[in-house]
Amino acid sequence: MAVSDEALLAGMAADDADAAAVFVRRHQARVYGLALLVVGIPAVAEEVAQETFVRAWRHADGFDPRRGRATTWLLAIARHAAIDVVRVRRDVPVDPVVMAETLVAPDRLAERVATGTTVDAALARVPHEQATAVVLASVFGLTGAEVAQRTGVPLGTAKTRIRLGLRHLREELATLREVTP
Repeated sequence: MAVSDEALLAGMAADDADAAAVFVRRHQARVYGLALLVVGIPAVAEEVAQETFVRAWRHADGFDPRRGRATTWLLAIARHAAIDVVRVRRDVPVDPVVMAETLVAPDRLAERVATGTTVDAALARVPHEQATAVVLASVFGLTGAEVAQRTGVPLGTAKTRIRLGLRHLREELATLREVTP
């Protein structure tokens, strides 16, 4: 019987190298894939994946299974690590639609791509101004003030576009899930 992710994280919190090795082997492909989607460069994605597992080891004692699955927790760490790298490398162009794929339940990305319920399909149905604001805020981590400055609109308008855009994106994703067999 396979050891649960929660048990492996408990072992990692107790500095069990064997538990960490099993945990890394179990999740390395997913973490690397997510990092590659965000950063777009294989060598950088490897570094992000390594940093993700270091952070997971360091913070394993902070994992609370009542708040969500271990996979979701780990992929959130990976997403944050990848976004940190993207922020540092702002001069490198990145496709926002590809990065947006990681926004909603990154642990289900492969399933969504296979079934066609991807964020880019939903994002295409969101009004352009709102979609732009959502990508700038959620993917690139810009504040409302930074979104306002980049798009040349008042702060209140930028915040409204982000809020409405996220609402529309959720609705479109729900619609796509219902339609997909």
